[in-house]
Amino acid sequence: MTLIESNFVLIRTAVPVAGASKVREAMGAAGAGQQGNYSHCSGSHASTGRFIPLEGAHPAIGQIGQPEEVIEETIEMMCHKDLVENVVLALRGAHPYEEPPIDILPRYDIK
Repeated sequence: MTLIESNFVLIRTAVPVAGASKVREAMGAAGAGQQGNYSHCSGSHASTGRFIPLEGAHPAIGQIGQPEEVIEETIEMMCHKDLVENVVLALRGAHPYEEPPIDILPRYDIK
């Protein structure tokens, strides 16, 4: 068994539950979630986001200097490396947060 780096990555973000469908759709429309003969494939789970907006921030939720806790949905979608830039732009455009959390994780295939 040999691990080789895949041509795909996993893109992960967390978004308030009310905005999850919009973000998931934008990512899929930009090409994330393509698996064989299926499109818009994703996985998600409930999560809790915590943050304190600092001076200069323009928070979509909460107030400057006040701790905030938000029920979120963490979304994960596979994405071909060639499409990452477009998918991230679409994610940012659909996401309600000024600074959305975005993780881009490598994937490996088994040969």
